[in-house]
Amino acid sequence: MKYFYIIILFALTWVSAQQIDIPRIEAMPDIPNPYEMRDWKNVALGFDSLVFNLDAEGDYLPLIWTEPAGLNYPNHPRFGIHSYVGTDNQSSGEAITALPAVIGATLVGVDKSDQNGHNWVLMCEDFFNKRPEENVYLNGFITSSGNDWWYDTMPNVFFYQLYSLYPEQGEFQWQFNTVADRWLEAIEKMGGSAKPWSKPYMNYWAWMLATMSPVESNYKQPEAAGALAWILYDAYSETGREEYRIGAEWAMEFLSEWGTNPSYELQLPYGVYTAARMNAELGTRYDVQKLLNWCFTPDGNVRFWGMTLGNWGGYDCDGLFGEAVNDGYAFAMNGYEQAAALVPMVRYDDRFARAIGKWILHMANNSRYFYSTSLPAQNQDSEFWAYQYDPKGYIAYEALREEQALSGIRPFATGDAMRGGWAATNLGLYGSAHVGILGGVIDTTNIEKILKLDVLKTDFFGQPAFPTYLIFNPFMVDTLVEINLPEGSFDIYDAVSNIVLPARFRCVWQRSGLLCRRCK
Repeated sequence: MKYFYIIILFALTWVSAQQIDIPRIEAMPDIPNPYEMRDWKNVALGFDSLVFNLDAEGDYLPLIWTEPAGLNYPNHPRFGIHSYVGTDNQSSGEAITALPAVIGATLVGVDKSDQNGHNWVLMCEDFFNKRPEENVYLNGFITSSGNDWWYDTMPNVFFYQLYSLYPEQGEFQWQFNTVADRWLEAIEKMGGSAKPWSKPYMNYWAWMLATMSPVESNYKQPEAAGALAWILYDAYSETGREEYRIGAEWAMEFLSEWGTNPSYELQLPYGVYTAARMNAELGTRYDVQKLLNWCFTPDGNVRFWGMTLGNWGGYDCDGLFGEAVNDGYAFAMNGYEQAAALVPMVRYDDRFARAIGKWILHMANNSRYFYSTSLPAQNQDSEFWAYQYDPKGYIAYEALREEQALSGIRPFATGDAMRGGWAATNLGLYGSAHVGILGGVIDTTNIEKILKLDVLKTDFFGQPAFPTYLIFNPFMVDTLVEINLPEGSFDIYDAVSNIVLPARFRCVWQRSGLLCRRCK
């Protein structure tokens, strides 16, 4: 039997006319320098083993806690992971830390539903605030929506990801439908209507589900439309219920037609993915190029939020995400989550394969600077703990600053916790928890600087597909790359040129495992 492998294959010197450039990405050099790619799967596995160790001993350890009964689900235990190493609140626990930690470990092969006698997956459902006025996932166990939109939407995005990996746990099925119903109701209250057709207005700071009313502020998060469209379209994909598709269309119409850069934190890239997917599957015409440019450029949004550029003190720090203008301030979590949404996006819109391949090469290489093992001691502020208790560098700093204000040291691994008095270190578990995305998506090849990206790994509710990889060649010459395949006979489909590669090419693949960029 013959099987397909789909390759989204791209090199700088080939079929560039088919691709759309993202100017901010084009401003980076072709290859990061110095190049030193971490084994991100190993980092994710190390993070899992360190953080989920209830018996760890030492300063600020363990980093996790459990209680025998949940607050929303008292019939089983709950758990929390500290937001920072050395937190001042030992019983703290955020959904944006706990759920991604479970998801990330799963993406690199750990079954978190049965790990050392613990079902960490089931315990996550206690973040579902099981009260009629809420009935969604929120960042705390007992809290309310309406304080900050991304803290309200993203726990539900992460729950949907968790559900896609473990659909049979506890009340996950009921929670899945209830989350979609609650946010659909909210979008209708924002003005979404089918008869007559009208899109909602979503330019708010947050939305209070208890009163179904907006929360105003000088800061706005219209990018929330992207996260809500992602949730509702996935709900439609899973259930087939047309009302969810319509709700997703309302949200996407608002976002696609919005006139200024809405980027604020994490929600916009999920809107880009959803726009590309809906265009491919439904025939809609959302402006993916505009939305994708907004993800990367800091121009025009309220926080100067976007992708970093430049060499910081001898270190290439291109491709990271955060406050990207003047004194750059990049955050670990944000680059990882951009990858979770934008790598699978190219499955639905391959015009951006080259741009995403180039960006991932830089982001994955330069994200090592968030970790204590990749910078000298004087370039970080919590090495006193990391060197003793995390010598292999599995826990990232919350952020990387272009320059430390007092000393002028560049770059400087740090965060907000010590300055804010929230913790004794700036080692941010809430950001580190997302590293399993890189571990699951990224693999190296026999050619240094050419990565193999699994396009399906974080396409959580995508339709079944043949194995699909994005392979980006940053060199200006044709390059042979070895790809390991299982036993069998394969056809290779190149999704950029939209052809099944010729038999001569496939013969080389099957005989020697060598994959050339194109058939000679």
